Amino acid sequence: MNNNLFRRRQLLYYFGIGAMLASAKPILDLTFKKTDSTSLNNNPSKLSPANVVAAEPSSAKALPEFQGISQWLNSAPLTTQDLKGKVVLIHIWTFACINCQRTIPYVVRWHEQYASLGLKVIGVHTPEFAYERDVNNVKRALKQHKITYPVPIDNDYKTWKAYNNEYWPHLFLADRQGFLQYDRIGEGAYDKTEQKIRQLLG
Repeated sequence: MNNNLFRRRQLLYYFGIGAMLASAKPILDLTFKKTDSTSLNNNPSKLSPANVVAAEPSSAKALPEFQGISQWLNSAPLTTQDLKGKVVLIHIWTFACINCQRTIPYVVRWHEQYASLGLKVIGVHTPEFAYERDVNNVKRALKQHKITYPVPIDNDYKTWKAYNNEYWPHLFLADRQGFLQYDRIGEGAYDKTEQKIRQLLG
């Protein structure tokens, strides 16, 4: 395994453990900052978190369009125009990522609890390893995790790049007008994320 990829996954793993153990105080809202802005290209394994900064909500930026999607699971193809009038939660994930697996139950619950109030969850599946590109493996993961919301297959990383993304998992929240208002990298801060969902739903 690429050394940078190993270190990145190991660091995210330990942050996940730390989040579970921090029961005595609120979990810090953390996000990782990339050091080399030219290193993404087609290989996210080149990226490694170098420092930690407080997450800030994005504002006045339109929800990027889905790009390069080879297939939609659980849904007909969607565009950002189709999502206008909804609060949109974009979850960029891949099924073999342990941090994604720990986040999925919260995303599934939010979908079940808030869909009727206007929340639209989209689980953009961007693979890291070759076997994660197999749509049949993705379908098995959807069944295993009881994911029923739309899942676009982003095997070419075009939607990943449209979101200027660098890590799994990454959550983005857009308001009913289609503007990004919040994002969260990695595990944790579930209460804060849910509070923001409720706030945007009104």
